[in-house]
Amino acid sequence: TTRMKMGSHIRVLAGSLVLLSLVLTLLINPWWLSLACFVALNLVQSAFTGFCALETMFREMGWFGGSRSSGSGETKEERRP
Repeated sequence: TTRMKMGSHIRVLAGSLVLLSLVLTLLINPWWLSLACFVALNLVQSAFTGFCALETMFREMGWFGGSRSSGSGETKEERRP
């Protein structure tokens, strides 16, 4: 079996949130479309800037080979002597 890479997980989550937003828009309230817009804007900005907040959260949780921080707010480089 092959494992999905982080980018694949992010795309699956983003697509799922868009689909959920569309279903909630049809069933509950049209304002749920704002969730789809938020996801789309984040995807576009990450394409241009290279920064993805979800990727940062995954790494902070220790997923996909990332290391958990000590909780002090310091980065690895700041902790080195």
